[in-house]
Amino acid sequence: MDNFDNYNASDKAEASELQRMIAIEQQKAQFQAQVHTFTDVCWDKCVDSPGSKLDYRTETCLQSCVERFIDTTLAITNRFTQMVQKGAH
Repeated sequence: MDNFDNYNASDKAEASELQRMIAIEQQKAQFQAQVHTFTDVCWDKCVDSPGSKLDYRTETCLQSCVERFIDTTLAITNRFTQMVQKGAH
């Protein structure tokens, strides 16, 4: 898909811009999927019975759960990046 040899400069610029926009939209979709996942996990873990307002325990549990989920995701991502970089050398 990156082979634009048969295109003129304008077409190449448009194709590159389109690829950039697609990559951005894919990142947005991945982010939204992550949010959906930790919402489901943390909701099931922390919310006993939904009401009109979150109590202190539920709010604290949700906050901690999301923070742990983000920390874990970052740790896994960083480790994966290190493995890829070591493999590239």
